[in-house]
Amino acid sequence: MRSLRDAFGQFATGVAVVTTVADGERAGVTVNSFTSVSLDPPLVLWCLSDRAPSAPLFLRAGRFAVNVLAAGQGELSRRFATPAPDKFAGVELLDHPLPMLAGALAGFACRTVSTFGGGDHHIFVGEVERYQRAGGDPLVFHSGRYRELARPAIVAG
Repeated sequence: MRSLRDAFGQFATGVAVVTTVADGERAGVTVNSFTSVSLDPPLVLWCLSDRAPSAPLFLRAGRFAVNVLAAGQGELSRRFATPAPDKFAGVELLDHPLPMLAGALAGFACRTVSTFGGGDHHIFVGEVERYQRAGGDPLVFHSGRYRELARPAIVAG
């Protein structure tokens, strides 16, 4: 199993924190399984472990926000990847009904349209209802650790 995980880890991914709220209870989890599915209608997909303590909340909430993390937000990624009583304590949020993280490269507020079982994970498909985009470099995950994108050298002619 470790060998397979290491092989999967050779695919570099962006890092996102998916958040939700239901009945006043917030949840958030770090994922690297986020992807766009369709532009018309605007659909996205992400996956959550069946064993995640927040899985029941995400399944009943009916909405979620995807926060694409920027370079330098590794600590925020670690915070939402680790079980804690209140992962949102001290985290700056945007003014939105869903918990959307300030400083993210992009944010997508979504309505859950489908969930599927996929092995030991739930697959969530959501329709984008609102989004925002900022400039900057992404937080990248490869081979079990965070990475930074290399800038090409500019050669004077």
